Amino acid sequence: MDVVIEVLILNKKHMMKNVWIIVVLFGLISCKSEAQQEEQKTMDYKVQKTESEWKAELTQEEFNILRQAGTERPFSSPLNDVKESGTFVCAACGNELYETKHKFMSGTGWPSFDRAVDGSLAMSSDRKLGYERSELLCGDCGGHLGHLFDDGPRETTGKRHCINGVALKFIPKQ
Repeated sequence: MDVVIEVLILNKKHMMKNVWIIVVLFGLISCKSEAQQEEQKTMDYKVQKTESEWKAELTQEEFNILRQAGTERPFSSPLNDVKESGTFVCAACGNELYETKHKFMSGTGWPSFDRAVDGSLAMSSDRKLGYERSELLCGDCGGHLGHLFDDGPRETTGKRHCINGVALKFIPKQ
């Protein structure tokens, strides 16, 4: 009789473990969240285009990152090495976003800045990785740029704008 009870207890523990695994997996899948793309569609941005217009104007990689909130491979952007004075603009609409003087080497593999040009960004949040992150969007067209973190240079803002290089174009200062 004791053996039967032990087997039932073990089966119940095993079943509960499986239930928790299913709950966690469901949570991760549901965290994919379309909220960012919904926000892009519903906010009233200065630059408004249809998905087909964006596809016609942007490269496939730009469209993936800017319009579908993709992420480029770390250390793949030539903008990581830009040190000359100038302005980084949105690759989709040309909105001025960042200045070289606020760029720093974070070691993360993506261009990083401690602040943006005033009024150039919109913010949202995403849960694609299972936890909430502050998402940075172009304030003029709603294009996904990257994310905001609190591990930037303490001597300035303490913020790190971790930005996909594909989402930017660099315009040297004349």
